[in-house]
Amino acid sequence: MDRRDIIAIGGSVGAIAAIKNLLRDLPRDLAATLFIVIHVGARGNDLLADVLGASAGFPVTTAVDGERAQQGRAYVAPADHHLLVIDDTIRLGRGPRENLSRPAIDPLFRSIGASFGPRGIAIVLTGMLNDGAAGLFDLKRCGGVTVVQNPSEAVAPDMPLGALKANTVDYRASLADLPALLGKLTSEVAGPPVVVPQDIKLEIDIALGREISPETIATIGDTVPISCPGCGGVLSQIKNSSPLRFRCQVGHAYTSQTLSADKESAVDEAMRVALRIIEERVTLSEKMADDARSNGFHAAAAANGRRAKEAREHAETLRRAILGKSETLTDERLESLDDIGVPTKRRNSTS
Repeated sequence: MDRRDIIAIGGSVGAIAAIKNLLRDLPRDLAATLFIVIHVGARGNDLLADVLGASAGFPVTTAVDGERAQQGRAYVAPADHHLLVIDDTIRLGRGPRENLSRPAIDPLFRSIGASFGPRGIAIVLTGMLNDGAAGLFDLKRCGGVTVVQNPSEAVAPDMPLGALKANTVDYRASLADLPALLGKLTSEVAGPPVVVPQDIKLEIDIALGREISPETIATIGDTVPISCPGCGGVLSQIKNSSPLRFRCQVGHAYTSQTLSADKESAVDEAMRVALRIIEERVTLSEKMADDARSNGFHAAAAANGRRAKEAREHAETLRRAILGKSETLTDERLESLDDIGVPTKRRNSTS
């Protein structure tokens, strides 16, 4: 009988140190193959494998397209490529970014689920936003086992938190407990094969960079009146997914959290630009008032003084709104941690 012998790991902020520790503590004779995605810039030098492998008890290499995966090794996604595994062959996809990233974690998890089913184990570690949550959901649909780092110890708890909120996760564990847990899971017999849903296969094709059409996207999503931040095209809401997420006609993919963060950033930038313009108007009106006053045009000086005062009041209102947005986002994050029972230290409040 097949055993669970395929491990996929995804992380972002804080994940390099976390994975170094994990690989250091894993048994040298672990009967499994590991695949690792960490969010890196498009212009990275592919040094992650050397960094992660420095303390590992087995080979850690940068994944190469077409390479046959071998047990007892770990493969790391290179910069600007999605890492996928089709059967036992590594594939590097140049498909559209997912959750603003390439490599993204979701494509790896989907491909592991589709190719290995119950043999697959997927782990979400520390990171911002919630890449990995949808891929975890899809791997579980294929019969795989899902694991999430405890958010309370993560450098950036967003990704573990997002995965826990979107999925019924099989295991939540501390980083220190993961080596023993993986040793246990890889010693167990995998369950029976599961039929891979067609929508998962389609999204793997998208990550590989294969041609898609609006008709293809329509089979997995319904169009919504929201534009894609990446290309400006129309987004479609994916039908069978947790968490809520979207794809455009080109193939860019976003969870609702990632999309909201991107839109929030755009709104924040627009508000700050507006604040700068209003403050410049205050300065200009004050100088025009001074100039009119020095030339004896007292009515014009008074009018420009009133304009400066009104603009100053508008600027202060906008400044308070910007500060209020930041406090609201902090409170929402604390409430999300409360939802899954993670202890938090709240700010002192006065009534």
